[in-house]
Amino acid sequence: MALEQHTNVPLRYWQQVENSRNYVLPFIEKAIPVKSGMTVLEIGCAEGGVLVPFLEKGCMVVGVDLNEERINTANEYNKEAVDKGMAAFRAQNVYDESFVAEFDHYFDIIILKDAIEHIPAQEQFIPHLKKLLKPGGQIYFGFPPWYMPHGGHQQICANKFLSMLPYFHLLPKPLYRGIVKMFGEDKGIIKELMDIKATGITIERFEKIVHNTGFRVTNKQHYLLNPIYKYKFKVNPRKQSPIISAIPYVRDFLTTCVYYTITPV
Repeated sequence: MALEQHTNVPLRYWQQVENSRNYVLPFIEKAIPVKSGMTVLEIGCAEGGVLVPFLEKGCMVVGVDLNEERINTANEYNKEAVDKGMAAFRAQNVYDESFVAEFDHYFDIIILKDAIEHIPAQEQFIPHLKKLLKPGGQIYFGFPPWYMPHGGHQQICANKFLSMLPYFHLLPKPLYRGIVKMFGEDKGIIKELMDIKATGITIERFEKIVHNTGFRVTNKQHYLLNPIYKYKFKVNPRKQSPIISAIPYVRDFLTTCVYYTITPV
């Protein structure tokens, strides 16, 4: 049973805006004050809602996503800012030489909200971002740890039972695929689930990549209840217990979302 926001684009956009305004932007501001004239990139921007609060602060924003339909929606929903030259939304890969050349060390802030868990070769991708970041800039990551109850994004399943079933994404790949197929999910959903299984990231692996690729963590917050749940399920966010947050691997199973900002050493 897919959640309403999976098919209701205006609702999904509104959730992006509100979550960013109330949680993402304030978190980033603990690492870097967001001021008028700053440049902000969001990778995996979908409809562009996360960037709206940064536009409200007077920032110039760029959103990229490989889904051209979502980029078209982003341009439509943010038309006024696009027309004023304050926003640009592109269906483009940040690895493209033309993109790197155009935005060489250009951005004060780079945002990946619910994106890094979809990106392959994260050990190569995260250090690539240094090419786009200004000296002293900050990169924000918000993502669900792979081992959390719905870290496989199984909520996208059409079957209500599967969409609510926790942890079954941790089964071996052939068994996982077989169960999803048995319950009648279409090929597109199965492919997306398998892609996420291949790219899902744990807290431990994320922190290891950060350390090994020349970054340092400037701020972090682990959540027992993801802030986006406030808009999806009418459940107030709850920060993770510091004790649980300090226990490697155990925390991954009990933490539904993590926020980090990092900067090059």
